[in-house]
Amino acid sequence: MAKIKLTKVPFNGTPEQETLLMNKLETIKDLPGALMPAMQTAQEIYGYLPIEVQRIIADKLNLPIEKVFGVATFYSQFTLNPRGKYKISVCLGTACYVKGSGDILLAIQNKLGIGNDECTPDGKFSLHETRCVGCCGLAPVMTINDDVYGKLTTADIDGILAKY
Repeated sequence: MAKIKLTKVPFNGTPEQETLLMNKLETIKDLPGALMPAMQTAQEIYGYLPIEVQRIIADKLNLPIEKVFGVATFYSQFTLNPRGKYKISVCLGTACYVKGSGDILLAIQNKLGIGNDECTPDGKFSLHETRCVGCCGLAPVMTINDDVYGKLTTADIDGILAKY
């Protein structure tokens, strides 16, 4: 079984977000199969599914928290960790990996002090390992939001991150 990493970033949901979620849960709570739409809505509102939000869903839908957590960790569409304003993805597909993307990933981890699927405490950056972004000719490749950076070396990392 895969190890689940939980965020070091404290939950900071707003009353407005909770009101939005509670209103939606009220409209769907009695429908069969309400859990998936509830979780999708919650992730749209908060950007991820922290345990605090999972508890709200479990309470409102009268489900055990373990069921909510199980669904959250089973489906790849859900994340338990916040995403940064700038989402960094490092390609670890074959072409990128043989050209050094593992070193690129390590350099970013060292620079930002976060691992895969983690977010910096200020919410600025999150880091994600990915497989093939379709830019094999530019290997090794990373993206930051919609910006693509290719033919990278570890020496490029500081300058790229400084732009953000």
